Amino acid sequence: MAGAHDLKDRIEERVNTGLLGQWYPVAKSSEVQPGKPFGVKALGQHIVLWRDKAGKIQCVEDYCPHRGARMSRGEVHNGHIACRYHGVVVDGSGTIVSVPAMPDCPLEGRKAVQAYAVTELYDAIFAYFPSVEAPTPPPLTMPEEFNDPEWTGFLCASPWACNYRYALDNLADPMHGCFLHADSFTLAYGSKQDLMKLDKAEDGFIVSRVNQQGKNFDYTHMVFGSATYCRLDIPYPKAAGPGSFMRILGYCLPVDENNCRVFFWRMRQVTGFERDSWRFLYRAKLEPRHWKVLEQDREMLSAMPDDARKREMLYQHDIGVSRIRQILTRMAKSQIAAEDAAAARSAG
Repeated sequence: MAGAHDLKDRIEERVNTGLLGQWYPVAKSSEVQPGKPFGVKALGQHIVLWRDKAGKIQCVEDYCPHRGARMSRGEVHNGHIACRYHGVVVDGSGTIVSVPAMPDCPLEGRKAVQAYAVTELYDAIFAYFPSVEAPTPPPLTMPEEFNDPEWTGFLCASPWACNYRYALDNLADPMHGCFLHADSFTLAYGSKQDLMKLDKAEDGFIVSRVNQQGKNFDYTHMVFGSATYCRLDIPYPKAAGPGSFMRILGYCLPVDENNCRVFFWRMRQVTGFERDSWRFLYRAKLEPRHWKVLEQDREMLSAMPDDARKREMLYQHDIGVSRIRQILTRMAKSQIAAEDAAAARSAG
């Protein structure tokens, strides 16, 4: 029984800190400026990002192999990153390139810190966190809207002082829209009573309202693959300019057990002159209203106790929440089983 209890705790801890074997957005492209390292905490790990001579993103553990200082407090040197404490230089593979204080130092040429696969797409930087099951990064599959020229949009990112699971639960809960956001520009419509249904999809599942479509935040498509994200639509009134609904493509970065960072692309299907008109209108007038809605979510979730899941009483509307938790638990269990099997082989 003790073993089963320990395994349950390990699974819960893995889910809380973030699943491995996944790509996560870790920064906005604009946050990593040429010549300046940028430190990030993700999945409880400290990493540092910088641009090499060609402008390509590099990423390694935010740790100097000499004495453990944060490399993010250093500087970019000839496309590599140099520690400000004693000048030790590390490249994008995590190998020590130079120890300026001691020429021909035996530390040079040693791979000393972990490097992370990174890619820069659609104004964001994604990093891969390897698992025993998947040590090599799979191709990062992005939402189809990003490859469709008829769609345009903007990325917003916000830190939330809550576990990332609360953010995912919130996205898989369309029913909260007509309550929490009842006074918003776009979500002030629709019935406050309904049932929810859950449909399987090839890449995840769709949770939606049974009797209402197109009036509020009425569905969420949760996608699980090389990265976890969601897709949902928000109806737009005519005052919001050309185009139909606004589409949200949402990702969530686990920072640690009590913090996360959300990355939301706000998309609209518009072309030509209407595309330019909507982008101008969004920046000039609509964006503050959308931030207000996002802040309502952030304030609500950040105020919840860290152990809220231990006392909650779910009902029919929470079928999407329950399904997310089942999927994350199953993935964590598989990862831990693979790690235990690898440890057993090593011991044998």
